[in-house]
Amino acid sequence: MGPAELLVLTFPQETITAAAAQALVKLRTAGDIRVIDSLVVTHAADGGTGYGELADYEQLRDLVGEGGEQLRLIGPEDAQETAALLEPGTVALLVLIEHVWAKEAAEALRAVGGRIATGVRIPPEHIEEAVRAAAGR
Repeated sequence: MGPAELLVLTFPQETITAAAAQALVKLRTAGDIRVIDSLVVTHAADGGTGYGELADYEQLRDLVGEGGEQLRLIGPEDAQETAALLEPGTVALLVLIEHVWAKEAAEALRAVGGRIATGVRIPPEHIEEAVRAAAGR
């Protein structure tokens, strides 16, 4: 298995649109990622919160792919924690993914006793800012 990562993707409306889900669907179908588990968390404008599986959202079913089965690793406590962070009137998609593109590298590391110990996600805005700063020298 390649490295895995839990992503929390937020959207400024109460439901995830099909258009918003298409970027992840493209990554999954290209073979770059495998969706291991996922959960949709909502924080309604009236303050109510809830969560549901992808199967509950027709526009998100393509994220799961063939067979439609996922491991159940993201639970109610993850949903509650995420809902507490969301602004009213927004929604989040929690996605546990395997980075399939890195699987061979991870296997090669394990074969020689190594492992991927950690990773740090750097937002693209920070990279762009650093590039602009470096160019301005």
